[in-house]
Amino acid sequence: MPNRNVIPVIVGTAASACALVACSHSDKPAYPNANIANVTQVKTDFGPDFKVKDVAPTGIDPKLLAPQKIPPGMTFEPAECSKFAEGQTFPAGLKGNMAASVAEGAGQRFIVLAVETSQPIPVNDPGDSCKQVKFAGPGSRGQVDVVEAPKIDGIPTLGTHRVVQTSVQGHSRTGELYNYVASFGPYLVIVTANPLVLPDKPVTPVDTGKARDLLTAAVAAVRG
Repeated sequence: MPNRNVIPVIVGTAASACALVACSHSDKPAYPNANIANVTQVKTDFGPDFKVKDVAPTGIDPKLLAPQKIPPGMTFEPAECSKFAEGQTFPAGLKGNMAASVAEGAGQRFIVLAVETSQPIPVNDPGDSCKQVKFAGPGSRGQVDVVEAPKIDGIPTLGTHRVVQTSVQGHSRTGELYNYVASFGPYLVIVTANPLVLPDKPVTPVDTGKARDLLTAAVAAVRG
């Protein structure tokens, strides 16, 4: 079985909606009870096998929300789907706050991130032609698939599964990441899940059902 690289991801949370974005004509935010700090409530969803760390509310770091890197020189199929394959994108100069819970255990890592932004960020809709994107190039190949995401009260959601395989000096390595996103008003909730590389232990398949449940629970907590 090839080695699997952990794809690093980080997280953070929030001020009031009116402080960050323009209020409606009634001067009332769309989600008056929303609070991204509540995302840490999901830590109760993890059992004793997990070590959970909360990330306190902090300002958005653009580097942490940058699209996931794909090795240079790749050819994409379909060609028009390269931007979707790179992952969720954010406008330059985005302002706001982040908060998160990070849990490791049972051979997996889950990161549950809540973001409050200075403007609404729509889910990165792939369209009908980009639900499976393959890419290949010198020493690397991979695939991004749209996968099942939970349905949450009419809130747009998206699930993706990304696998990147690289070959260096005859050694093959595989990086795998599941990503689930929900967007409502100026808020984003993102759950990432990946297997951990543990010495002398087989790679544990990601519990995608748990990841989907975490997205649902985190959205409920953040909305208040």
